[in-house]
Amino acid sequence: MTSLVKDLSDGVRLIQLMEIMGDTSLGRYNKNPRMRVQKAENVNKALEFITSRGVKLTNIGPEDIIDGNLKLILGMIWTLILRFTIADISEEGLSAKEGLLLWCQRKTEPYKEVDVQDFSLSWSDGLALCALIHCHRPDLLDYDKLDKTDRHGNTRLAFQIAAEHLGIPQLLEVEDLCDAARPDERSVMTYVASYFHAFSTMHQAETVARRVVKFAELMQSVWVSRNDYERRARLFLTALQDVQDQWNTIVFDGTYNDAKQQSADFATYKKTTKREWVTEKQDIATLFGNIQTKLRTYSLREYAPPSGLTLADVDAAWKCLLDGEAKRSRYINAQIREIKESLRKKFAKIANDFEQRLYDISRELASIEGPLQSQHERVKEIETRIPNLSEALADVAAVDAECEAANVEENDYTILTHQDLAFELELVVHSISKKIAFIDNQSGVPVNEKCIEAYQNLKQVRKGRPVKYLIFSLKTPGFNEIILLKESADTDWEEFIKDLPENEPCYAVYDVEYETDDGRKQNKLVFINWAPDNSKIKAKMVFASSKDALKKSMDGLATEIQASDYSEVAQEGEYYDTLPGYHLF
Repeated sequence: MTSLVKDLSDGVRLIQLMEIMGDTSLGRYNKNPRMRVQKAENVNKALEFITSRGVKLTNIGPEDIIDGNLKLILGMIWTLILRFTIADISEEGLSAKEGLLLWCQRKTEPYKEVDVQDFSLSWSDGLALCALIHCHRPDLLDYDKLDKTDRHGNTRLAFQIAAEHLGIPQLLEVEDLCDAARPDERSVMTYVASYFHAFSTMHQAETVARRVVKFAELMQSVWVSRNDYERRARLFLTALQDVQDQWNTIVFDGTYNDAKQQSADFATYKKTTKREWVTEKQDIATLFGNIQTKLRTYSLREYAPPSGLTLADVDAAWKCLLDGEAKRSRYINAQIREIKESLRKKFAKIANDFEQRLYDISRELASIEGPLQSQHERVKEIETRIPNLSEALADVAAVDAECEAANVEENDYTILTHQDLAFELELVVHSISKKIAFIDNQSGVPVNEKCIEAYQNLKQVRKGRPVKYLIFSLKTPGFNEIILLKESADTDWEEFIKDLPENEPCYAVYDVEYETDDGRKQNKLVFINWAPDNSKIKAKMVFASSKDALKKSMDGLATEIQASDYSEVAQEGEYYDTLPGYHLF
């Protein structure tokens, strides 16, 4: 044959090659094909025979060989070499290539100048070939007398002895091994496989084969363990670095909830991932020790992991992780302390500011002087600030809730609490109401202090409902002061009706309980002006003119009802439709 492309294109030489390699006849075929279809039949017959022998051909068909696709043809030839020349070197699951490499390593191991690690550069000086020959046939050459620096001479000598005494054809040129930048792996493997087959036919072939198998198993185990060690070490080191990178990129948003979540996540990591890594680190060290023990058993060179994957590298990375954990823990704790301190200062500032506002209002209220009308206007202006103070108190409550959630129990920046400020605000509101009532009393019928206190008490304790209604009247004789007639906790409406005088006017405040359209229960204070028809004209006139003085002293009234007969208040809620959107119950 002079050309693979030309000589194999009609399929004849390919069929003949298969009959020789398979030691069988492929039957009738076109020995002188002229047409493309005849060539295709020959090539297809040869490919079918190859497939029947368990050889898997990938991406090659009859047309590729007929058309001279050199790349695919060379690939097919290499596959045939592997199947019929090298594949039978495989022992107990070890691949042909690895098995042949291990066999070469085992045979050349006593020769210190030889270090077979592959089927390329390890063979470029000819010493590995000479070592194989000397190991099996020491009578053919004296290895100790070889000039170890004469690469060409050693390679040429090995080729010559192998061809003349071992029947191994010279498939390579000296230059292919000695002068090539990197000898072709497949060519070298094919040629070295000839040595294996040649020596396997010797008298000691069976014993040698068993030793090769045993050593191959060991080396296979070492090889698998080495790969497993490197894979696990690499993943382990990457995981350690990743978690530290993640910690370095985490940004706290300044809230206690975020800091607490970061702390919880760190604690979970230590209980789960960290413990898994402790086990993995021990397993990696044990695996490395097992590899070294196997190699020492056969006096083989100890395993040196790639740079960055040694046990020292693993220990260094672990120490770095421990340092990172300590730094992470300190940082989280510092953040929590800083947030708590910030909340203390925040609460102190908002609480102290709020108290100062209350103090300013109280001082301003106490300093009011001048005409009653002017005083009344100033107090009313002060009263308009109360809603803003209520909103500010809500802000205080919100910050107080943040402090409570963060377990901030002590505060060196203020002695005030939310409850203190809420109580002080109630006092200010009460003071304003009393001031307005006082001014109103100075300008009309006065309202007895007990009336105001009873009304304020009704407002403050109404949720517990110890007081249900109040009844007021004018002091007699003279009708010169509004007084508290009755304070009752009775919730029976009929009892309230009975308390209304039959022949005299009076005032009443009733705590009405009702239900909103959306089902919520609420309470409203209703002012009732009771003036029965059979009461005296003078009394009705005085009560009508004095009503505003009493109402001005009562903030928070929802509505007013005028009633002159029991039938008009016979049923609770009958006249409370002035509260739109609500249903009494």
